[in-house]
Amino acid sequence: MKSKNKTVPRNPLGRPPRSDQTDEISDDLSANEQVLKQIFRNSSDLIYRSFTIPEQARVLLVYVDGLVNADMLNQVALQPLLFEGLPGSAENAGSLGTLLKDRLGAVAQVKPVQKINDIVASILKGELAVLIDGEPQVLLLSLGGFEKRAIEEPSAELSVRGPRDGFTEALRTNTSLIRRRIRSEKLKMESLTLGQYSKTDIVIAYLEGIVSESVLKEVRQRLERIQIDGVLESGYIEEFIEDVPWSPFPQIQNTERPDVVCSSLLEGKIAIFIDNTPFVLIAPMSFWSGLQAVEDYYERSIYTSFIRLIRFALLNISLLFPSLFVSLTTFHQQLVPTNLLISVAAAREGVPLPTVIETLLMEFMFEGLREAGIRLPKPIGSAVSIVGALVIGQAAVQAGIVSASVVIIVATTGIASFAIPRYNLGTAFRLLRFPMLILAGVLGLYGVIAGMFLIVIHLLGLRSFGVPYMTPISPHTPENMKDVWIRAPRWSMHRRPLLSTAGNKRRVPEGQQPSPDRGRNES
Repeated sequence: MKSKNKTVPRNPLGRPPRSDQTDEISDDLSANEQVLKQIFRNSSDLIYRSFTIPEQARVLLVYVDGLVNADMLNQVALQPLLFEGLPGSAENAGSLGTLLKDRLGAVAQVKPVQKINDIVASILKGELAVLIDGEPQVLLLSLGGFEKRAIEEPSAELSVRGPRDGFTEALRTNTSLIRRRIRSEKLKMESLTLGQYSKTDIVIAYLEGIVSESVLKEVRQRLERIQIDGVLESGYIEEFIEDVPWSPFPQIQNTERPDVVCSSLLEGKIAIFIDNTPFVLIAPMSFWSGLQAVEDYYERSIYTSFIRLIRFALLNISLLFPSLFVSLTTFHQQLVPTNLLISVAAAREGVPLPTVIETLLMEFMFEGLREAGIRLPKPIGSAVSIVGALVIGQAAVQAGIVSASVVIIVATTGIASFAIPRYNLGTAFRLLRFPMLILAGVLGLYGVIAGMFLIVIHLLGLRSFGVPYMTPISPHTPENMKDVWIRAPRWSMHRRPLLSTAGNKRRVPEGQQPSPDRGRNES
């Protein structure tokens, strides 16, 4: 016998839909109140304020305590309704929304709705619901007033020269910081909501006419197919939309600085704002953008080019220095100068561990001290990490567990890794340092070379939303090489990145190189 039970349609997360929230409200205020109280049962932060406008209508205000500004509530809703009332007779009560828009449109936005699910979603976003007896609609007033952090300088992206403001956890505050810098109608901001329970607001920002339409379409598709119960931070989104999730290298840039987002938008990239987090995602990302610091574009090009070359050298040191030391001292002693080899051998006298095990142990301890310094309270975190490194390193050398040369190598490597501007890219090289050490301890220089080949092949195959990760090196675009190894003067960088833009590729017109003769001729 076939079962007569009907299959209940389910949403993407496997939960049956709630039909009680898709119906329209009635004109009975008491019935509407009961429906809302049933939906928000066991929610002590939901406030229901009922009163009667003299000789006109009974009104119910519903809002979440803490998400609505109390002063604006009194000025916008209570005072006009209680003391001023509505002009005319009771039949004019249907014009309450129009009256609020006419009188207080500059203070609050008013939106009439009829669906229960729209009312519930708006209340949970911090809007005030105004229900009037005898009306089959609800007026929603935007009176958001929840506590939020003030605009401060980002602690993770400090700069010597440049703006001092940073993003906060408020979505509209963050988008306004972008509007202050790019005052163009070409700046578009598309909104969507993710998370079945969190209902997190997401904004996709881009410059129309500059952004690549194919990249923009790919970003939209990847975001729209996300099915998750809640989005609490931008990392939730990043893991769903990156191209190669198992790669140690980040394929999406994140930042707390509005100026970094604006410069990326001007290069044709796309910014993804997530509510309740100060970190904004930027796509597509290249390997070289992870090595560019904020000061590179605020200081003179000669100085920043020199610093950038030093940064690349420190990047190689952070990845290869320990593995080269292990391979040379273990397998290829003939490549080490005699005096240096004698000094290293004397320092290792009495050390019971092989060089590779010794280096791995010190690297592990260094990473542990760095992690402890981050997790501990700020006043004592830095002191513990510095004092711990000094005490443990000195004690380990005196006890003969490790050699002084290994301590120097590990300390130099750790300092070099701090020179990488982007934390997530620096984390990738910290992670790769350990397999490189193992290859060096097993195969010597051949292992180091093999490891480098694997890393380069992996980087050449990576893509970020269809854009090659190593662009403009591979594929080679000479026009964009002015902002890779060095940073050319701004007046010489005429074109935007070719592979991530479409339409308007011209950034700076030619013929703007400053010179005294040119100024005299123009005058």
